[in-house]
Amino acid sequence: MKLSCLPVSLYDDLFTGKSDVTDWIQFGAELGLDAVDFSIKFFPERDTATLDRTIAALEKFSVQTCMLACYSDFTHPDPTQRQQELVNLKADIALAKTLGAKFVRVTAGQNHPGIERTTGVRWVVDGFHRALDEAESHGITLAYENHTKGAPWDYWDFSQPTEIFLEILNALSDTPLGVCFDTANPLVLGEDVLTLLDKVIERVVVLHVFDMREVGKFEAVRVGTGAAPISEVFSRMRQAGYDGWLSIEEASRLGKEGFTESIVFVREAWQQALSV
Repeated sequence: MKLSCLPVSLYDDLFTGKSDVTDWIQFGAELGLDAVDFSIKFFPERDTATLDRTIAALEKFSVQTCMLACYSDFTHPDPTQRQQELVNLKADIALAKTLGAKFVRVTAGQNHPGIERTTGVRWVVDGFHRALDEAESHGITLAYENHTKGAPWDYWDFSQPTEIFLEILNALSDTPLGVCFDTANPLVLGEDVLTLLDKVIERVVVLHVFDMREVGKFEAVRVGTGAAPISEVFSRMRQAGYDGWLSIEEASRLGKEGFTESIVFVREAWQQALSV
């Protein structure tokens, strides 16, 4: 089991510049993580000095980069903006390569008012198709998340209902598009996490370990204390022979305690899960 973390609890400080991406790298090393995840919003400036400093910190603290979380919005009603979203995603893929990331988390886009399902699905499939070649050329795997709402977004994810998520994923069944499977997001709409997992398990490339207080309410809690069936997900993943990355989405806002206790829970739950 290889463990990384997306530090949602630290987003405010990282987005505003109160803390630096190198602080997160050092903290990740102190937590004993194998890798760290980044959001593209950690890098408002992508100048050589910033990137060199980030890479130097990764090397200094012997931490890898697992995944770069992007917020692709291929459902934007403006065609010019949709084209810009593709340009942005290609730049993000290049950034991921520079940082040594293996995966780029992609999203369908926002549920913009007035966008019909058929139209939105077509736009997303086209956007992903056009980005996949770029990713492959850099040795990056695009990981499509069963997502809820991006940090910089105004609306919920267009493909938040699992039937739309599956429609888009199935339309790209002949491509290298993988899945970043979130252990809690389906609960927002009262959908069954394990039913969705069974349908996509062979395409999971990163497991996002996230937890919510209760079904039907988007309120993050410390991993292992909410309604997400994390132990059951782990059992099914191990039965399927999964030995890839687990990325804790730590959003409890409990400080260092939230991170350390989440890590302990995930390590223990993975060990206790049924193996093949």
